[in-house]
Amino acid sequence: MINRVVLVGRLTKDADLKYTPSGAAVASFTVAVNRQFKNQEGEREADFINCVAWRKTAETLANFTRKGSLIGVEGRLQTRSYENQQGQRVYVTEVVVDTFSMLEKKADNEQRQDSVKPETQIKRPTTNYKQNDDPFAGSRPIDIQDDDLPF
Repeated sequence: MINRVVLVGRLTKDADLKYTPSGAAVASFTVAVNRQFKNQEGEREADFINCVAWRKTAETLANFTRKGSLIGVEGRLQTRSYENQQGQRVYVTEVVVDTFSMLEKKADNEQRQDSVKPETQIKRPTTNYKQNDDPFAGSRPIDIQDDDLPF
């Protein structure tokens, strides 16, 4: 079986670096990936892909990237679930990152962030979901125990 994901996009915010009780680093972040086509209004939309990196990869990514950084990630798609405070089963799909690459110089990223105009920012795709239909609404932060790790 093959489960490989390769993405190139920009971080939507700084990676959220945390540590498990045993000291393993875990970074959660979202990558905005432009779609190859424009919508009916002539605007380019993006998909926002949740990602998680572990250990040294997590620490390196959190230390050397910032919101807006252009990165490439390679990993595998993973689905997990948990029960929320209302007793409902919540499913989460994310990319577990094996490796990443910084695709622009730090100075280029800083210069680009200074010159971004609001009208050139990526628009999120519109959906027909009602708030109650969103399976990720009200999700809680990742609480990972050593027993949850597959290695």
